[in-house]
Amino acid sequence: MSDAVLGKSSVVTPELGTSRFVRACLRQPVDRTPVWLLRQAGRYMPEYMAVRKHHSLLEICRTPGVAAEVTITAAERLGVDAAIIFADLLLPFTPMGVDFEFLAGEGPVVHTPIRTLDQVRALRTDRVEDLTYVAQAIEQVARHFSAPRADGDQLGIIGFCGAPFTLASYMIEGGSSRNYVETKRMMYGDGTAWPLLMEKLIDVLAAYAAQQVEAGADVIQIFDSWAGALGVTDYREYCLAPTTELVRRVQALGVPVIYFGVDTASLLPTMRETGADVIGLDWRIPFAEGWKAVGEGCAVQGNLDPITLFAPEDVLRARVREVLDAAAGRPGHIFNLGHGIVPGTPVENVIKTVEWVKEFGAR
Repeated sequence: MSDAVLGKSSVVTPELGTSRFVRACLRQPVDRTPVWLLRQAGRYMPEYMAVRKHHSLLEICRTPGVAAEVTITAAERLGVDAAIIFADLLLPFTPMGVDFEFLAGEGPVVHTPIRTLDQVRALRTDRVEDLTYVAQAIEQVARHFSAPRADGDQLGIIGFCGAPFTLASYMIEGGSSRNYVETKRMMYGDGTAWPLLMEKLIDVLAAYAAQQVEAGADVIQIFDSWAGALGVTDYREYCLAPTTELVRRVQALGVPVIYFGVDTASLLPTMRETGADVIGLDWRIPFAEGWKAVGEGCAVQGNLDPITLFAPEDVLRARVREVLDAAAGRPGHIFNLGHGIVPGTPVENVIKTVEWVKEFGAR
């Protein structure tokens, strides 16, 4: 059993070990701002594209050795303070009985969307063991990074899952959406199907997170990628309670939780009510304003615009410094992007960004 299960919790505990990343999640003092990057293993990196020549995205996710290799390669190449396991938000769909695939140019597609109460009732919650390939990959990553690094710090291991609203929207819409008409139709109009769908997703996601923590994940990040499609009233009425329940059940495993959504500036104070240890900020809100919105008693992660990684070196350097200056060395900041690295991003700019965070973020 990992230290994450035995000793780590969302309560501040001084015996957490040497991971500056985990200490920052818990707003404990660190020697410098920790840094990792959303989609740090992805299509901008030649090493990843070499793997993709031989494996599809889902094959990588479902083959522990390959998923671990991709995760480790990115973390070591970039010199970041945490490795997030290579997986996909939709992996829990398969054991629930929802088939999906990735189509070129379209992203994930669910061919039979879930739009009726009978379909929701038919969703399985008893086959989470089918997802243990993710835990097996985490075990390999945790074993690889088990020794402290040259600076004495332990690299953090991040597991993750989707949030109930975001996964429900994929199930109901059949893929990505601009307006989420079908999702909101169920949310507003079916007082039986929507709560039942939330309940089933929470049960599956909590068990899935438990597998990851047992395997060695130090932190779980919950991605609410599409929460920004909601107004505050709708988020509060239909999503806050289930998301809070998921956060609570993951924290009960003894690890901190990072909760991240996109285009969520108006939702930040309400997202904080979930009790997550860290709230992710996207780039659309100034850093200081975002931290003020969630409150000083919460850690924050973010929030460089990922497209800034295409900028000239002087511009990129200034933007990195701007985020760190806004954080002002306060406990509880994890440097990251406001969303994931996109294809075509210059790898050397990503590496420089990490180096500058280490330089400018020193206490």
